[in-house]
Amino acid sequence: MDDLRIGVIGSGGRGGVARHAHQPEKGARIVACCSIVEAQLEKNRETYGNDIFTTADYRELLNQELDAVFVTTPDFLHEGHAMAALDAGLAVYLEKPMAITIAGCDRILENARKRNLRLYLGHNMRHMAFVLKMKQLIDEGAIGEVKTAWCRHFVGNGGDFYFKDWHADRRLSTGLLLQKAAHDIDVLHWLCGSYTQRVNAMGALSVYGDITDRHSPEERGDASVNKDHWPPLSQKQLNPVVDVEDVSMIQMALNNGVLASYQQCHFTPDYWRNYTIIGTEGRIENFGTGENGTHIKLWNRRVSWNPDGDAVFDMDKEAGGHGGADPKIVAEFLRFVRSGGPINTSPVAARYSVATGCQATESLRNGGVPLDVPQLDPELEAYFASA
Repeated sequence: MDDLRIGVIGSGGRGGVARHAHQPEKGARIVACCSIVEAQLEKNRETYGNDIFTTADYRELLNQELDAVFVTTPDFLHEGHAMAALDAGLAVYLEKPMAITIAGCDRILENARKRNLRLYLGHNMRHMAFVLKMKQLIDEGAIGEVKTAWCRHFVGNGGDFYFKDWHADRRLSTGLLLQKAAHDIDVLHWLCGSYTQRVNAMGALSVYGDITDRHSPEERGDASVNKDHWPPLSQKQLNPVVDVEDVSMIQMALNNGVLASYQQCHFTPDYWRNYTIIGTEGRIENFGTGENGTHIKLWNRRVSWNPDGDAVFDMDKEAGGHGGADPKIVAEFLRFVRSGGPINTSPVAARYSVATGCQATESLRNGGVPLDVPQLDPELEAYFASA
């Protein structure tokens, strides 16, 4: 079996996920990397070999002899880079969010259908052990029929990750209900078995907008984590433009009647997600997201107070980034490129996570007005359901 030849557009940052695809003589290898930072390309040569092709121009990378490409650039570049890769006839791993507009997502989906190419979305939380266990419990009927759900997202590293570079500028990110919430909206949709039909939201720039210490527009923001950046107002060197919300809350009415909510805060001291899913016969809730001690509790008896739950499902810590999800999602992508077949992630679901986030952002910036989520062309949805 010849190795798949794979390129990486945006080989720094999240582009590091592609290292799991570098398996010379075992089915796949990274042969080309693109970054606008020369120091990053030097690191790529050290990691993948000095003989790989490196460039600062993604168009030059797409001219190489490739089978597939990872698109792991900043969000505002996803659409253009994904469209170019599809135009080049390549299978595409596209990091979430698919794009920063609903129309951009739909253009990508249409192009993949037109060219009959494999499009894979990097929603790696669908490969996290605790999410898979919650999905299993729901599918097995442990809580009956799902009726409502919520997610609380404590983004303790938010000031470091999202307010020192392009993420803080709504022109480049739309808002953090895309960049950050796209994962959680997708997981809620998956666990609840439906997509959002109608949404309303509230949010504000409550803390980081008060910080006047900003780096110059010519500088690259340092988004590395520093635990000494506490309390949040002690942060320095924020992005010159900070106009995205640092706290937001959305309510979702799903097509199947389930009601769900999502809350995100970027100035908490801790960093994790908590999902609660409630059905007609009980509820489940996660504690931890892959760290040592992560577990899921199930309540399915009538009680007043039972902090221990009626059953506890312990999760073993898995090796690899993002709670072991990164190596698993890349393995699935490689198998999908080579032979197709069912996959945990979904281009259609990825589109609906963006559509929900976009409409929620529009709602919160307009007084919380309820907005419908535009439905995807049924023919497109059917195509990807059978692809």
